[in-house]
Amino acid sequence: MRRTGVVVFIVAVFAALSAEAAPARTAEAVVAAASKAMGVDGLNAVTLYGSGANYGLGQSPHAGGPWPRSNLSDFKRTIDFTQPATRATAVTWIGSVQGGAPAKGDFVQVVTPANPAWAQQLEIWTTPWGFLKGAARYGAVSTSRVVNGRRMQVVTWMTPQKSASGLSYKVVGYIGPQNLVERVDTWVENPIFGDLRVERLYSDYRDADGVEYPMTIVETRDGQRTFEAQLLGIVVNPANAAQLTAPNPGGPPAGPPPVAAATSEKLADGVWRIKGPYNTLAVEFADYILLFEPGPQNEARGQAVIAEAKRLIPGKPIRYGVISHHHFDHTSGLAADVAEGVTIVTPAVNKTFFERALNQPRTLAPDAIARSGKRPVIEGFTGDKRVFQDATRTFEVHVVKGLPHADGMVIGWLPKEKIAVFADLFNLPPASAPAPDPPVVSTQVFLANLERLKIEPERLVSIHTLNPDRLATMADIRTALGRR
Repeated sequence: MRRTGVVVFIVAVFAALSAEAAPARTAEAVVAAASKAMGVDGLNAVTLYGSGANYGLGQSPHAGGPWPRSNLSDFKRTIDFTQPATRATAVTWIGSVQGGAPAKGDFVQVVTPANPAWAQQLEIWTTPWGFLKGAARYGAVSTSRVVNGRRMQVVTWMTPQKSASGLSYKVVGYIGPQNLVERVDTWVENPIFGDLRVERLYSDYRDADGVEYPMTIVETRDGQRTFEAQLLGIVVNPANAAQLTAPNPGGPPAGPPPVAAATSEKLADGVWRIKGPYNTLAVEFADYILLFEPGPQNEARGQAVIAEAKRLIPGKPIRYGVISHHHFDHTSGLAADVAEGVTIVTPAVNKTFFERALNQPRTLAPDAIARSGKRPVIEGFTGDKRVFQDATRTFEVHVVKGLPHADGMVIGWLPKEKIAVFADLFNLPPASAPAPDPPVVSTQVFLANLERLKIEPERLVSIHTLNPDRLATMADIRTALGRR
């Protein structure tokens, strides 16, 4: 019995050592096997069709919560790997951020060689077929890893596209036991999250003319869904792929407009509206400056606002920046404020999200945070009110109640000057426009909160530049609601 046990033990050890000594599969072999299993070698183009959903990154009602969903009907995407180019279309319904009636719209996404940025090109190269083509072309490396109890081949390659820092973008694919691509990860630059991971999961594979395709696609960013599709099928090598991926008439979409120099309008002694597509209120105190909406749009706009505030109020530091709410169009310029040493003020419900997001690595596009080496200072105040006060001035910050658009939305109030500042609650309609029917939800909520707080402003400063560009009044709000 003892001899048998020793023999069994020796055989087991020998088998284990032999397994460890066996040569690991090279990345070339792993990619070749997956390409053969998935029918990639002869695939030049593919059209996907089905239904799905798009999610609004940065527009969640709750900071850190799921991004809002818009359904996509009649979803189609054609990818031409020979150009490379892709075009996706769908029918969707676009809801108003202020609670108005949704409008039918068209979802269109076009990526061509004229859009070389990785944020667009990933729509091609993080698909299962594009990933394998990229891995075969750009010198992939591989390793074997157990993921969720399953042995996966993990293949990594670096893109020819370079980020602002000069680094290539990393693409990591997970190939399962059936030689199918089950997941692809990459990273893109983002003004809030820094190096933002994009994860795409592929499952429920089916065969079409020798090409394997996933019936279920789920994309997440920061762990929350940003896209999903339920595919009904694919067309392999469509003859009109070049036509199906052609850009819109007039060429590729224009990039973002350049940031205009900040201009300002004096509203009262020590109070200015810094004007632009997104307005900022600058308020002077005895020994510091407060900004309401300090970092809208992007870092360049945040820097322009800071420069204008310093010009208007020289010799005083910008100590506080109160954000109206957490949505990214209102906060994507906060890097400039962090680098300036501004304390970001927001209700406590937003504090954890911004502390986590603004402290993420920022290696792809080093921004003002990365360049300054400073850590964000986030003041998350509790309760429904935060008051800034000294011998010269009082500025109140009030949390808006009952608003579906965003938790932690605040309005600013200067009681002496009778000026209120707000975002996304009311758009000043043209004089000829009738009162909306039914009334816009956010406008109803806005008026209810002003009445609850017993605030009766003489002037209302919207963060968004309205048409006409004039300050609204309480009479304008009541008229828009059909009240006198």
